[in-house]
Amino acid sequence: MQLDFEKGGGLLPAVIQEAGTGKVLMLGFMNAEALDKTLATGNVTFFSRSRNRLWVKGESSGHVLKLREVLVDCDDDALVVVAEQLGPGTCHAGYHSCFFRRIQGDELVEAEPRVFDPEAVYGSLEGAGQSSGGPASPRREKKR
Repeated sequence: MQLDFEKGGGLLPAVIQEAGTGKVLMLGFMNAEALDKTLATGNVTFFSRSRNRLWVKGESSGHVLKLREVLVDCDDDALVVVAEQLGPGTCHAGYHSCFFRRIQGDELVEAEPRVFDPEAVYGSLEGAGQSSGGPASPRREKKR
């Protein structure tokens, strides 16, 4: 397999798509080790740019992503990971999808309701990787 990790500085963007619905749940990044671990274990694993380490989705929440298949784009530098969401949501801010807002005029408007309380799951939003700006903040400096 000849994936082009070098183009992205050692990382490939990985769009996570929900098996069955096709809904985009999140965007993460994988280095070769994260992809290998994902393929070997069936648990979707990422490389955290902010923490500079591997992390398995659901390691702190229990809301894991179970691998169904990995699709590779024509340039060999981006992935679509089709996965089954085990748990109420993928987003550490408490939503089913990290893409829970839409642009409406010059504002960001919630497009789906919160499905779990992130403070109950993670103890605090800060501990889940959420910036102090809150989930409705139009710009978040810190990403998962």
